[in-house]
Amino acid sequence: MIELWTWDTPNGRKISVALEEMGLPYKVVPVDITKGEQFRPEFLAFSPNNRIPAIRDPEGPDGQPITVFESGAILLYLGEKTGRFLPRDLRARVPVYEWLMWQMGGFGPMPGQVHHFLLQPEGPARDYGFARYHAETKRLYGVLDRRLAGRDFVATEGEPSIADFAILGWAWRHERHRVALEEFPNVAAWYARMMARPATQRGFAVKLT
Repeated sequence: MIELWTWDTPNGRKISVALEEMGLPYKVVPVDITKGEQFRPEFLAFSPNNRIPAIRDPEGPDGQPITVFESGAILLYLGEKTGRFLPRDLRARVPVYEWLMWQMGGFGPMPGQVHHFLLQPEGPARDYGFARYHAETKRLYGVLDRRLAGRDFVATEGEPSIADFAILGWAWRHERHRVALEEFPNVAAWYARMMARPATQRGFAVKLT
């Protein structure tokens, strides 16, 4: 059984959704980031960047245990392990790589900054930070909306990929981003489509705290 060391965050939800969609048995090991538990030696031993999520898989390659940190790396590992939601053909796989990196490099860090500045005391610094990162977050929603025009899923046809799970983890927090999905109808339709999937629903329902 895979151990998912995590907390109730967008990056944590990426992995709980993927594990449910892939039908892999797992148990949650909460890492309370509000109490600094991500700095404990037992966690740092296999997640040296002190960030959640991370996993321990007792049945890794060649049947040997393996640990994986960074949510994108975890998704790639799980896709390789199961042969699901990650195309085998390289040409079909490249868009999954592209949109997974797009999420990791932008559609995560930018809305994360929106969250940060909204929690700051009112004043010029808060206003500047929010305006800067909110504008970039909305630009990224626009990029995603254009990509989803005439498509059911972000990077693949017929079924979602690990890129969809990665992006969904952050789109789940669109209200905290101060983004109305109605402004991005293709994103709204994709979001509803993803959230209607029973396994995805289980991935969001499981307790991560």
